[in-house]
Amino acid sequence: MKKYILGLFAVAVVSSCVSQQERAMKSADKNVILKAANENFTKKKWKNALALYDRLTNLVAGTDDFPNVGFNTAYANYYDKSYKLAGHQFKNFAVNFPKDPRAEEAAYMSALCYYEGSMDYNLDQSTTETAINELQDFLTNYPNSERSKNISQLIDELSYKLEFKAYENAKQYFKMGDYKAANVALENVLEDFPSTKLRPKIYDFIMKSRYELASKSVYELKGERIESALAYTKVVEKELPNTEYSKTAIDLRGKLEKEKANFAVIKKQTEARIATLTAKQKKEAEKTAEKNKTEQQIKDQISNEKKAMQIQRDSAALSTPPPAATFKIQR
Repeated sequence: MKKYILGLFAVAVVSSCVSQQERAMKSADKNVILKAANENFTKKKWKNALALYDRLTNLVAGTDDFPNVGFNTAYANYYDKSYKLAGHQFKNFAVNFPKDPRAEEAAYMSALCYYEGSMDYNLDQSTTETAINELQDFLTNYPNSERSKNISQLIDELSYKLEFKAYENAKQYFKMGDYKAANVALENVLEDFPSTKLRPKIYDFIMKSRYELASKSVYELKGERIESALAYTKVVEKELPNTEYSKTAIDLRGKLEKEKANFAVIKKQTEARIATLTAKQKKEAEKTAEKNKTEQQIKDQISNEKKAMQIQRDSAALSTPPPAATFKIQR
């Protein structure tokens, strides 16, 4: 019996609430709607409150209730996890009502909304960049605010997300075996985020990228790349002493020294073969040149002899007198 009575009471309460919400939604009375909206806000019924506050926007415009409706609407959207919309509303409140005692709170909440709306590192990070800018704007506008104490921490957290995304993207090149691109991308991360906490890991992957690049390099670039990789192992050992990364650096340096020695032998043998081949080609070229020279000399000699014979024939023709004229004597 007791459970039955409690059940009826619960149904009655729900029916009353539904009826109040429905009446407010159908009413054109500003006070009825505002009262129901504020009660829903107090009871943390955010969607019901937002439905009613949305109807009040035009009804309270220009009245003393307008700032409060805007402020509560922003908070209701925040608690309903509509962070982008709430951030926009809080920002508008801070700009439109700068003398309101809640202006600083609204500015802080606006920045906080952008922080909450920041996407996971593996997604588009434009929201994260916007959030950092909004948080920095709050620090600039309210440098002495009590609320500023945790802003720097939030900015660091968001900055790390950007760093980690850049690091993960660069690491993908290494996983794909594109060590040259990995080296460039990882160095860009260090340049873009000089204070990054990921520096040891980035050093490690740059070192491994250079090692792989040297090991798998084409002949023409192998010597240069071995030296580059060796130099970076020393950088890692110096910057990260007594760590797992320095141990890896020492191990890779040993492998690179062997690679360097082997390459020196190969280079010497290759240069010797090139020298032999060059000498052979030079000798053959000289023979060919001599042969061509001899052939040309023979051709020139024949040509000269032909010219000499032609000159002799021409000279003989000029020196021979024409035959004498003859006359026939008539009888």
